[in-house]
Amino acid sequence: MKKNLIMILLILCTFLLQTTLRGIMPSEYTVPDMLMILTCSMGLMRGKKAGMLTGFFGGLLYDLFYGSVFGFTALCFLYAGFASGFLFKVFFDEDIRVPMATVGICELIYKMLSFPVEYAVGRQYRFRSYLVGSVIPAVIASILFTIALYYLYRLINRRIVAQETETRQSPWLR
Repeated sequence: MKKNLIMILLILCTFLLQTTLRGIMPSEYTVPDMLMILTCSMGLMRGKKAGMLTGFFGGLLYDLFYGSVFGFTALCFLYAGFASGFLFKVFFDEDIRVPMATVGICELIYKMLSFPVEYAVGRQYRFRSYLVGSVIPAVIASILFTIALYYLYRLINRRIVAQETETRQSPWLR
C-alpha cells in the first residue's frame, strides 16, 4: 500500500515538475518529457508491470490536461513501460547509458507516432519541420534530463525496495 502511494505521488510530482517547466521556459525551447523518463526508469528498475502502470497513469494524466486525442499518450507510455521492462533482469542500474538509450528510443517512437495523430486532428505540420523543430529537440532534452532524474528515481526505488525487504523479513531475524 505504501509503495503504491509513493508511486502515485511520484507520478504527480513528475507531472507537476514537467508542467511547471512548460510554463517557465520560453515557447521556443523544448520541455523534456519527464513522464517518459519516469516510465522508462520504473520499467528498468521494477519490471514490465510497474513500467506499464506508471506509463499508463502518467500518460492518462498528460492526456487529461494536454492531449488532443484522449488515451493516445497513455497507450504510448504503457508500451514504453512494457518495452523498457524487458531489460529489467539484464540491466545493471549503475550504468546510465541504458536508461538514456531507452528514453531516447521510446521518446523518438512516441514523437514519430504522434505526427499522424496530430495531422489527423487538424494540425497541419510538414514532416521535416516537425522532425527538426519538435522531435529532435525533445529527444535530446529528454536524454539530457535522464541523467539527473534517473539517479533521483533510483534513490527512491532503493528506499522502496529496502522497506519491502525489511517488512518481508521474519520478526525473528531482525
